[in-house]
Amino acid sequence: MVVRHLDQALKNHFLKYQEVLILLGARQVGKTTIIKRIFPDCQYLIVDNEPIKNALERYDPSVYRQLLNAKNNYVVIDEIHKLSDPGRAAKIFFDQLPQYKLIITGSSSFNIKNKASESLAGRKIDYHLFPLSMSEYLVQNGLEENLSFQFFEKLIKGEKPREIFKPYDHKAILDNILVFGLYPAMLSHPSDSAYLINLLDSVVFRDLVELSLLENKSAALSLLKLLAHQIGSLVNYAELADKLGIGAKTVKRYIELFEQSYIIFTLKPFSNRKRDEIGKMPKVYFYDIGLRNALVNNFEPLVSRIDSGQLFENFIVLEILKANYYGNFGYTLNYWRTKSGSEVDLVLTKTNKTIIAIEIKNTKKRINQSFVNRYPEAKMLVLSKDSYWV
Repeated sequence: MVVRHLDQALKNHFLKYQEVLILLGARQVGKTTIIKRIFPDCQYLIVDNEPIKNALERYDPSVYRQLLNAKNNYVVIDEIHKLSDPGRAAKIFFDQLPQYKLIITGSSSFNIKNKASESLAGRKIDYHLFPLSMSEYLVQNGLEENLSFQFFEKLIKGEKPREIFKPYDHKAILDNILVFGLYPAMLSHPSDSAYLINLLDSVVFRDLVELSLLENKSAALSLLKLLAHQIGSLVNYAELADKLGIGAKTVKRYIELFEQSYIIFTLKPFSNRKRDEIGKMPKVYFYDIGLRNALVNNFEPLVSRIDSGQLFENFIVLEILKANYYGNFGYTLNYWRTKSGSEVDLVLTKTNKTIIAIEIKNTKKRINQSFVNRYPEAKMLVLSKDSYWV
C-alpha cells in the first residue's frame, strides 16, 4: 500500500487554503508520484517541454488559458524553477486565473524561494517531502498496517525505549537501510548500489550546475565527500577550506547550497551561552544514508564497517526530523557539546522550555551526567539499535 505521511495535508490543502501548493524535495523522493495519486486528474505543465516553457515565459494570462483544459481546475507546474521568473508565472495563476488551483513541484527550493518569494508573498504554502521514513517503508512493504509517529511520541513523553520484538526481522531491515537508504526506489530494489551511484552521478548536482551556482564542481564534490566521511561531526569551515584549497566563504556557501537542494542538513548547537559550551559550529547529516554511502563508495555490510555508529546516528536524527516535521510537533533540533568534548547527540526543545536530550549509540550506554547536572529539568534518553523502535 503506497501511503506517505504528507497525504492528508496535501489532500486537505485546497479545502483549507486558496494559496498555491508548493511541494519541495530532492529528486526521486516521490513528489510526482504523490501528486498524481492525490490529484489524479490534474493537468501537467512540464517546463522541460520546450513549447510549454516558451508559453509560460510569455507571462500572459491569455496564453496560459490556451494551455489549459477549462473542465479541470487542478494544474501542476513541474520544474518551475527553470523559468526565468517562476514567481511571476505563479502570481499570474493566483491573481488572474483564480479558477485554477495551482500546484508547483520542484527540487531546487533555493531557486524557487529566491525568485518567487517576493512575487508569492502571502500566496503560497510550502510542503517538504523527504525520502521514506521507517514507518512509510514498513507500511509500503506490508509489514505494518498504519503509518505511525509512535516512536517519536514516546520519545517526547520521556518514555524509555524498549527492546524490539517484531514478527518480522527488524534488525535485518535496519541494517539494510543503514547501507542502502530509504529512497522509494529501494522498495523494489532493496540493495541496489548501482541506482544510488547513478543518482549521485546524474542527479545530485544537476540543478546546481544547470543554474550555474557551482564555480568549481570538482571542489564541490570533494567537499561533499569530506562531509560524508564526517557525519555527526562538527563542521569547521576553515579546516575544510584548507584541505580543499578553496576559500572558507566558498565552503560555507556550497554547504548552504547542499542544504537547500536537500542533500544534507545541519544541526546547530544548543547552548545557554555558558562559557565552555560550543555555540556556533554546526554538525552535518545526510537526508539519505544510501546516497551518503554512494559518496564514500562503501556498500559493505555493517558488520565489517567502522562507520556503523555514524550511520545509525544519522538514521535516528533523520527519523526524528521527519516525524517532527510531518507530525507538526514543533520541536527545535540541536546538539550539545562543551569545549572539553562532553556531548549529547540530539537535544529537542520547545518554546515552553521542554528539553529532551537523546544519546544515540550502537549499543546501550549510560546517559551524559554532565548535561543532566547543567539542565536538571531535561528528560534524558539513550537510543540504541536494540531499543529505539516501538
